[in-house]
Amino acid sequence: MRLALRLLPLVLASCASAPRVQPPPEPPTVDWAAAGQEAVSQLAAYLQVDTRNPPGNERAGAEFLAALLRREGISSTLYEFAPGRASLVARLPAVGAPQQRPLCLMSHLDVVPAEDGAWPPDAQPLSGAIKEGFVWGRGALDMKSMGILEAFTLVQLKRQGIALRRDVVLVAVGDEEVDNLGVKDLLDHHWDNLDCGVLLNEGGVGLRDLLFEGQTVFPITVAERGTLWLRVTARGEPGHGSTPVPGRAPGKLLAALERLAARAPPPRIHGSLYELLARAGTEQGGVEGWIAGRPWLVDLLVTPKLMAQPPTRAALTNSCQVTGLEGHGTSPNVVPGEVSAIVDCRVRPDTQPGALLEELRTLLGPEVELQVLHAQPGSESPWDDPFFQALAREVTRGLPRAVAGPAISPGYTDSNLVRPRGTRAYGLVPIVLDEQLLRTMHGNGERVPVTEIHRGLEVLFRAVVSAAGAR
Repeated sequence: MRLALRLLPLVLASCASAPRVQPPPEPPTVDWAAAGQEAVSQLAAYLQVDTRNPPGNERAGAEFLAALLRREGISSTLYEFAPGRASLVARLPAVGAPQQRPLCLMSHLDVVPAEDGAWPPDAQPLSGAIKEGFVWGRGALDMKSMGILEAFTLVQLKRQGIALRRDVVLVAVGDEEVDNLGVKDLLDHHWDNLDCGVLLNEGGVGLRDLLFEGQTVFPITVAERGTLWLRVTARGEPGHGSTPVPGRAPGKLLAALERLAARAPPPRIHGSLYELLARAGTEQGGVEGWIAGRPWLVDLLVTPKLMAQPPTRAALTNSCQVTGLEGHGTSPNVVPGEVSAIVDCRVRPDTQPGALLEELRTLLGPEVELQVLHAQPGSESPWDDPFFQALAREVTRGLPRAVAGPAISPGYTDSNLVRPRGTRAYGLVPIVLDEQLLRTMHGNGERVPVTEIHRGLEVLFRAVVSAAGAR
C-alpha cells in the first residue's frame, strides 16, 4: 500500500458504511463546454475583487455575486455584520411545499493576504489571470472557485427549469479566515430563515496517488476537530537577570512547556479511515486491497506510520502546540514577574474541550494558570445521507480508478458551527489537484486548473439535481 502521509490528514473521520442506491435519472442536457467557460470567466473577475482579510471588505464580493445572480433573475439578500462586511444568501424555492429542509451551498467571500512580490508579474494575487491552463489569484483554491461553482449551479438550475422538491440556498459568508463573524451573524440572527438540512462547504479535493499508485481519492469531509486555545501563565518574584533564582516566572513556564512538549496523546483511528481504506482497497484489489479492508491490519501496520508524521499524528490525536510567547520584561537584565505562552489545542470530535483542559491542568501542574481563550467542540455528520451519496457518485463518474469516501479535517471550517443546529454538513471541492498545486493554497502562485472548473461545475450540478430535484 502506498500511503502519501504528507497528504493523509485529509482522510480521517468517523464510521459507517453508505448503502448502495440506484442513481437518479439523468439531468437535462447542458452545453457544459459553454457553461464551464462562463464559470471560468466569472471566476477570473471574482478574483479581482479584493476581499483579503484583514480587513475583509467582503461586501464587495457579496455584491459581485449578487449582480451575477441578478442577471439570471435570481434575487439575493446581503446581511451586513460590520461596516463594509456582509454575507450573501440567495434561494431557489421548491415547487409547492418543500418535502425536505433546504440544501445549502456554502462558501466564504474572504481570502488570506498574499505577498505580491512572490507571484509572477503577469499573475498577481488580484489579477484573475488566465494563463498556462490555470486561473491565478488569491482565493483560486480557497475558496472563490467553489463559490463560483455553487453560484453557477443555481444559475443552471434556473436556466434548465429544474423543479425542486426542496429549496436550494446559496450562502456566501464573510470572515471565515479570521473570526467566523459572518456565519456567526447568520446563526444568531437569520438561521430560522435558512434552516439548512444539509450543507456543502469547503473540504477535501481529489488527490492522485494518495493511497495507491494510479488511484485518485476524493475525501469528503464529514467531521472536524474542535479547538481549545489557551493562555498559559506563570508568575513569580521579579529580579535581576544576573543571578538565577529558583521559582521565577520564566523558569516555571519553561518547565510547564517542557511537560507539554513531552506529552504523548494516544492515537485513535476514526472509523472513516477504515471506511475510506476499504473503499480504496476494493478498487485496488489484490493483497494490498485485502489488507486495506481489515481494520486490525490497519491498526497494526498503518498507525505507527501515521504517528511518525506530524500532520497525520495531529489528525489522530488531541494535539497541542505552542504558537506564541508573551513576556512582560522591560530589559534583558530584568526577570519579569509574569510570562505567558499561547497554546493551540485541537480536539477530536469524541472529546469535549473541557476534558482536555482538565488533562492539561493535571499535566502542567499548579504553578501555571490556564486561561481559555476559545473553546469549540468538534462535530461530525453521518454519511448515510442521499446528498453525500450523490457527491461520492458524481465526483467519481467517468474518472478511471477514482474513489470517494468520508474524511475528518484536522482543522475546522464554518461547518463546525452549523452542525450543532441539526445540519448535516459535508466538505468537498469537486476538483483534482496534485501536491504542487495543493501547496499553493494560502501560498504563492495560488491557481486552479481551467479543466477542473469545467468538470467541477457538472459534478456539483448533477449532485444537487439528484439530492434536490423533483422526482
